[in-house]
Formats: sequence, structure tokens, C-alpha cells
Amino acid sequence: MIRIDILSVLPELLESPLNHSIVKRAKEKGLAKIVIHNLRDYGKGNYKQTDDYPFGGEAGMVIMIEPVFNLIENLKSERTYDEIIYMSPDGELLDQKRANALSMKGNIMILCGHYKGVDHRIREHLITREISIGDYVLSGGEIPAAVLCDSIVRLIPGAISDETSALSDSFQDNLLAPPVYTRPADFKGWKVPEVLLSGNPKLIHEWKESQSIERTKRLRPDLFEKKGED
Repeated sequence: MIRIDILSVLPELLESPLNHSIVKRAKEKGLAKIVIHNLRDYGKGNYKQTDDYPFGGEAGMVIMIEPVFNLIENLKSERTYDEIIYMSPDGELLDQKRANALSMKGNIMILCGHYKGVDHRIREHLITREISIGDYVLSGGEIPAAVLCDSIVRLIPGAISDETSALSDSFQDNLLAPPVYTRPADFKGWKVPEVLLSGNPKLIHEWKESQSIERTKRLRPDLFEKKGED
């Protein structure tokens, strides 16, 4: 079982994406445990303050180091973490290879930034890894954290009923997935490729492979070049 602890000042943003579909089933099966922690529980004073103005006079608010440090230390006193991840547009780009590697871990902690970000000393001294889901900025790290969790949990054996489904997803081998079709075989004259109706596993496999290569060359030539380097 994998355990993922998520630290956030707005934990309610994580409730829906982490309580439905494959992630929900993985939790119900005991394959994954996801615990969301409210940083405000560790905030300062009567108002549970977790952010303050940045030194240097810039606009915006910054998450303070004390509540983050105290929560991380509390969690680390209970178990050892393989990774303490900060979701940041500055981080390494999340891809299938990284999701595969993280799905093999036992305990992961994820810190969600918000406002202007977090006190940089958190990143210097407490974080082991920074991950980005793309070259753009969101209001906070909660949505990226949910994306990361979904990409990890769905890879755990048993999370998906047909485990071979995850292995055939796009990016598993640096190729895009081939087109998929279902009933009816003919809709308004739009027909499913005959080879998929042939019942010939060899021909179907060859067709899917050729389609993956063609689609990757056309839509993501960068991935195809990376495929050639493997």
C-alpha cells in the first residue's frame, strides 16, 4: 500500500478529485491511503495564521515556514517518507516515467503552495523533490497535487480492474496510444477499422503499433525523438 499525505491551506479543494473513480476504489481496496492535512491547524495565534507579507516589499502573501515545519516534523515522527514533494511550476515536469517511479514508493508527502508561494527555506531544507505539471501558473498546488496522486495511484496493481489497461496508456513507452472504438461498428457511415473486427490478434497488434507510431510522429514529434534515444 502507498500512503500519500497532502499539506494544504485549502484542503477542501482536494476532496472531490480524490474521492471518486479509480482513486476512490484504490482507497476502498486498501491499496492507497491519502490523508489531507490542513496547514491552518498548525497556524500561529488565534487566527491560525499561515501566511505573511514577503520581505523586500513584493506584492502577495507567502506561506510561513513555522506551520509547514511543525506539520512535516510531526508526520516524520510517525513514519519515514521516501519523498517530500513541493508542487511548483519550477519543478521537474511530471511525465509517465516519473509517475511510474513514484508509484513504487511507500510513503510520500506533498506540499501544496498557495498565494505567492512558500518561504524559500522550506524548499531549501525540507523538500526532497519539486514537481510541475506544466509551464503555467495556477492559484495553488492543490490541483497539481490531485493530478500527481491520480497519476500515481492508478498504476498500483489492483487499482484498475484490467491491469493491462494502464500498461497500454499513452506515454508508457514514449508513444501515444492508438485510437479506440466501441459499438456500434457503423454509425452514420462512420465505420470502425475492419482490422479491429477481424478477430486476428496479430493483425490487430500490428495495426495498433503502427497507429501509435504514426500518431506520435504527427502529434508529438518530440516524444518520437525521445523514443529513438531509448
